Amino acid sequence: MTRPSAPASAAADGRSTASADDRSAVTGRRRIAFAVRSGAGELPAVATLLRSLALTNPGVCEDFVVLHPGLPDASFDALRGLHPRLVTRRSSSRRDVFRLEGYDTVVALSPTTVVLGDIGELLRMRHGVGAVSRVRPGGQGGERRTVRPDGLLVVQRADVDDTVVARLDDDGGFDSDGDWGAALAGVLTPVDARYDFPARRLYDDMPVPARVAVLRFPGPSDEPGYAPAAEARRRFELDDEEFRAAYCALPGDRHPDLLAHLAPPLLRARPSLGLARTVADVYRRQGRYDEAVDVLAPVVGDRLDAPRCQETLGLCLMALSRYEEAEARLLLAAASPDTAPRAFAQLARLAWVCGRDADAHAYARAGLEADPTDAGCHGWYVRTRTEDRREPGPGPETGPEREPVPGRVPGRVPGQVPAGEQLAHVALFAEGQENAGDKVLPEAVRLCFGTDTGPRAWYRQPVHRLVDEAALEELNARRGVVVGGGGLFLPDTSPNGNSHWQWNIPDDVLARLTAPLAVFAVGYNVFDGQLYRRSRFAGSLRALVERSAFFGLRNHGSIERVRELLPAGLRDRVRYQPCPTTVARYLVPGWTDPVVRDDTVLVNCAYDRAGLRFGHDYGDFLAHMATALRGLRDRTGVRYAAHMPADERFVHDLRREHGISLPVEQLYDMSNDGIRDLFRRSRLVIGMRGHAGMIPFGCGTPILSLVSHPKLAYFLSDIGRAEWGLSVHDRDLGARLLERAAAVLDDHPAAVAEVHDAQKFLWETTRSNLDGLREAFGPT
Repeated sequence: MTRPSAPASAAADGRSTASADDRSAVTGRRRIAFAVRSGAGELPAVATLLRSLALTNPGVCEDFVVLHPGLPDASFDALRGLHPRLVTRRSSSRRDVFRLEGYDTVVALSPTTVVLGDIGELLRMRHGVGAVSRVRPGGQGGERRTVRPDGLLVVQRADVDDTVVARLDDDGGFDSDGDWGAALAGVLTPVDARYDFPARRLYDDMPVPARVAVLRFPGPSDEPGYAPAAEARRRFELDDEEFRAAYCALPGDRHPDLLAHLAPPLLRARPSLGLARTVADVYRRQGRYDEAVDVLAPVVGDRLDAPRCQETLGLCLMALSRYEEAEARLLLAAASPDTAPRAFAQLARLAWVCGRDADAHAYARAGLEADPTDAGCHGWYVRTRTEDRREPGPGPETGPEREPVPGRVPGRVPGQVPAGEQLAHVALFAEGQENAGDKVLPEAVRLCFGTDTGPRAWYRQPVHRLVDEAALEELNARRGVVVGGGGLFLPDTSPNGNSHWQWNIPDDVLARLTAPLAVFAVGYNVFDGQLYRRSRFAGSLRALVERSAFFGLRNHGSIERVRELLPAGLRDRVRYQPCPTTVARYLVPGWTDPVVRDDTVLVNCAYDRAGLRFGHDYGDFLAHMATALRGLRDRTGVRYAAHMPADERFVHDLRREHGISLPVEQLYDMSNDGIRDLFRRSRLVIGMRGHAGMIPFGCGTPILSLVSHPKLAYFLSDIGRAEWGLSVHDRDLGARLLERAAAVLDDHPAAVAEVHDAQKFLWETTRSNLDGLREAFGPT
């Protein structure tokens, strides 16, 4: 049985719900569940357990599985109101927690348990079967450990083999004293007693120790002599409205799934501006922008005393491409000194998206007047000032300093060919200290079509800018339009209501595009576990495929995902086109392979959407990387390759937690040639970003990928080298990474030859596709 997706509330008018994109089988993401076995009489106690878990661990929301002997489905309706990811399964006994299909880690609790404190340590456990065990005398003067069958268990299902299951099935797994100690011999991992503390120890009205995180009541909770323990439990015996109010009032981080589940009923019962903003913020983070607007707009109105609400409402309206309404709301937000800098930065972005560069510059300047230190306003001010909008002269692109401002043609570039002889390029054109991979990629796409990658031969349309009538006219004037590459099939980054992916083009405008269209090396870039409301995207995608003369995706995983959304008659039009960065050796003019390489291994990690990348395993990942890097530094130099400033968090965390310092190569400040040269001269690159693997591979350098996103595994599968990838969740990551890196370094010529051999197939595929595209685009 596969792991159920996290449900999300549907809008009352029947709009499609969001669903979690589950690719944990590809990324190795650990699937975690809480589990409890309950009969009908214990369901009220389970409700108390659920409330205690949410109120004491508000940032935790994993599947909660109720095992039951065959109760009617309606029996669980009350529990479903308390938790958005409740799962029910029929079960014959509590032993079924050891074989709960669809999960890697199962935290089994007793129905009469309440959670009083942080249980993050349990979720971070990775080995064996965790339980609070007690040492008792054994035979022949020895000792044995006992485990209560009704107590806490943290089951790593990979460690429960057939032998353990057989022992559990033999008379229930009980030994002579009625415990599971003998059955779990060899896999038992001791857990601190604070995570399974029996209330019966608190006789004579002893207070509950402050360290207790999980309190278990083996018998009734209202027995005389246990008043403090009973009171600790009674704090969570709330009615539904009290519980929702208590959760929504908690300070700090709360899980968006829980907030989205618990807050709306409370909002309907007790409308308030603060709660409306809380709900709208959750919906916005989940990509449910229309629901956010429906919640917030009626409450906020045109109030000037609610600038943060106006800001949230403006952002959601912008994500729906309701730009005029969004601008009005953001202007209201900008009237407050507290929100003015952020609001003006968003107003600058909105104006730029709509092609109003002068307005964007004015908004950015106003934001800097409110706060001269605001980075967002500064970025837009620099990006839109007049002197930065001039086109540079023709010639090959050598780095970000040579990039013209995309989408603007204020005057003819000397030597520029007529528009009808140019190609248009729709892409993400990174500027400043943005992702280095997004700087190298657009140039690599253009190199597929010729060595002149500059404005003489290309008209550039930023993918996030609205394709209005003026932009459509510019595109139609070109002999062809190339959209790509990059992971543009993505619901966030720069959301819009026109297409629900990164190209901001309405369907009716796309229908009037007359220039031949090629979608080239685009990827389906949804993160494992990310919410994606795909109904609008599916309609836009169908129109895009129908309109395209060529539709090529950069890996077969993306091809599979996109074909799922297309009618049968269009699926065969989706073709394989590798990312051009992977064949740089064939594209870059004058390329030469290095005769001698630096004795250096480069490492890269990524932190955007860190919760989706690491889950509960970041500390474990960091410790494994420290182990691997210590071993690598004994034999070679190790440097850190930061694709963007945020990547440098790894260096800081590694030094703070494990005392390891790494020199940093700041790729985001390098030219494209400089980035390629750095990768070309390195002996090995260990990377978590897609282009931390694809760019060095394209330069002929061996790679190992730290897989936290499906696209890395998809690329390695395409070239038949799945063994070059290791999941960031791998329980033996440190040792395995060191072993594989050492193997590359020990026989480096053979590793380079493997890269070159795999690259040949990608180049042959690319060259074949380009031959067909030349027919579609006509002669240069």
